Amino acid sequence: MAWLNELIGFPHATPILIAAICIIAIAYRYYSAFLAARVACLNDGNITPAHRLEDGQNYHPTSRMVLFGHHFAAISGAGPLIGPVLSLQYGFLPGLLWLLVGVCLAGAVQDMLVLAASVRRHGKSLAEIAREDLGHGAYVAISFAILFIVVIALAGLGFVVVKALGGEEVPIPAMTRLGIPPGAQVEAIESPQGKSRYRVPAGTTISLSGNSGGVFKRPESFVLELPAGHSLPAQAMDPGRSSLILPEGGRQIIAGSSWGLFTIAATIPIALLVSAYMYLFRPGRVVEASLLGGALVLAATWGGSLVPGSSLEPWFQLDRTSTVMALCGYGFVASVLPVWLLLCPRDYISSFLKIGTIALLIVGTCLANPVLAHRAIEPTFASGGPTFPGTLFPFVFICVMCGAISGFHSLVSSGTTPKMVDRETDVRPIGYGAMLLEGVVGIVALIAAASIDPRLYYDMNVDLRLVEKFQPQIDALHRELGQAGNLEHLDLGTVEQRVEETLRGRTGGAVTLAVGMAQILTKPLERLGWGEEAVAPYWKYWFHFAIMFEALFILTTIDTGTRIARFLLQENMGKFHPAWGRTGWLPSALLSSLLITCAWGWLVATGSIDTIWPMFGIANQLLAVVALAVVGTWSIRSGRSAYLPVVVLPMIFVLCTTLSAGTVMVGYRFPDMIRDPKRQLQGILSLLATLFVILSVLSFLGITLSRWVVWLMDRSNRQEPGAGGITAPRGTAGSGTG
Repeated sequence: MAWLNELIGFPHATPILIAAICIIAIAYRYYSAFLAARVACLNDGNITPAHRLEDGQNYHPTSRMVLFGHHFAAISGAGPLIGPVLSLQYGFLPGLLWLLVGVCLAGAVQDMLVLAASVRRHGKSLAEIAREDLGHGAYVAISFAILFIVVIALAGLGFVVVKALGGEEVPIPAMTRLGIPPGAQVEAIESPQGKSRYRVPAGTTISLSGNSGGVFKRPESFVLELPAGHSLPAQAMDPGRSSLILPEGGRQIIAGSSWGLFTIAATIPIALLVSAYMYLFRPGRVVEASLLGGALVLAATWGGSLVPGSSLEPWFQLDRTSTVMALCGYGFVASVLPVWLLLCPRDYISSFLKIGTIALLIVGTCLANPVLAHRAIEPTFASGGPTFPGTLFPFVFICVMCGAISGFHSLVSSGTTPKMVDRETDVRPIGYGAMLLEGVVGIVALIAAASIDPRLYYDMNVDLRLVEKFQPQIDALHRELGQAGNLEHLDLGTVEQRVEETLRGRTGGAVTLAVGMAQILTKPLERLGWGEEAVAPYWKYWFHFAIMFEALFILTTIDTGTRIARFLLQENMGKFHPAWGRTGWLPSALLSSLLITCAWGWLVATGSIDTIWPMFGIANQLLAVVALAVVGTWSIRSGRSAYLPVVVLPMIFVLCTTLSAGTVMVGYRFPDMIRDPKRQLQGILSLLATLFVILSVLSFLGITLSRWVVWLMDRSNRQEPGAGGITAPRGTAGSGTG
């Protein structure tokens, strides 16, 4: 790929961003109109479930603008922010192309058509639609797999939120040497039960694995935690002590974001106020309620910036366990309360901050116009690297999942959203439009991270325990690139001083994205003539704002996902007794919400992101295959089999790439984990879970394809069960009733 890299070089970001937005706008204008008129046949003459089944609890007609905000907030989780950042080890071009092509021709198609099918089927879930069209066998094959995928997805998203709000534990490899500066000393501090914590002074030199993995200095003090049964000897804290050797299991403890927790907590009472204003005090005054909510969210964001360093900070700086408990409590409450009271308005007002921040980043990118400092195709880690294990093909399609296509979205499109659609024509902007906006989020995140110098990027994204393994490749890569694109000449130490945070070894992509956002949003100030000293303080502000933004961005997916999982569980519980299947029956809602919350909360509290995320990546894409297969079935049953390629082509592509990745994971990676005594249980669980999902999906596809063959041969089978004839004289849009 050397010729391609030489041809593309290191382009500026603004032309790429503008071209991408233009392509996405064209897709919405023409392709979504084709889908609405020919494939879904949207018709405002049909009464939607929100009107026909209105109960004030789950079915409730909602303004298009409000529902767009809820739907976008519900589908836009960690994937479009984190996946593109991690994919940069392959270069910026593979992720960019997959985001553009995938979102226009696959992801948005899935979201819109699943939403249309669910609206036509009384707001039923994906599994229930499959049962109606394909029979009980297909339902059994996929219903429990879907529920399992949702719980895994919520746990994966919960990890990212807890990491942002509850702090991080950065592993330090065994035999690391700490060089204590003259006149300073290590101090023992208050520790959790069974563990030992120490404050290491500023200026300490860290030599990883006895100098073989790298040497660097920490400009600020930090907290060191040793595992149970380990502690530093008393003489280690003598003022004259010059160095220490750390045992295995040491971790650096990084405090959570009190700013983020305050702002997110404030959105709950704000949502209740907006809901009361919109439905009780001033019914129908959506614009007034939106202005009120937007102003209060901005005030909460500004107020959150004042919390760090104030007397309120201890109240909003929770540890990991407390953050998990608070997250589970919120998920349970949001799942049980009426959708119009908390979940929908909170997601809606949160979307102000989401969309506003993305718009700010787009403007900032156009003004800063940074150079993309990474190569278009990066050969160094084409076979796998420190940010994501696996080769360029097929794992770039697993790494960049939600921004291009995500099976989880189909659960939202057949979960809370179809129960609130006011008119059928609202399906187009909500289903197709919201997914396109998520694609823009992924592209902006990719550009923000790609503007960071590769050395700085890998300093943050390489686990400290793996520095010795990957550092020679990173050094060679940097020698090849030289200073290409690094017009800021920023190194890790400079950035750490500006944001006043430890950044080395902060893997996972979230911190990298925050640094990229801070760089883009401060660059326009330099173009206005501000000096380096004047701009530096704004780095800290934008960095912590970005961390808060990422947590808020993901949290709205967790509350909606918990409610969707509750619906899925209630559908299964209803097979044992009809009352337990009624979504509006309080005992059923309480029990199912409690079970779902405990399930994903337990995984967040006891598992590891290394266990959850690989399973989620493969399972999520296979769920997209299921969703496209269900939509294809709906098209055939509706007499629109001529448009089957619209869903079959992306379904085949996603199936091939995901099964390729699954084969590698099941055949190589998980067995390697099983052979490692420390990761044996993790490997066994990952292997069994991935096999369960793959076999369930393949069984479902076998049933589906056999039915397709029969139906396509029988031209008379064109009736869509459950859709018929419920119309109202409200005007039409589109053609036919489908």
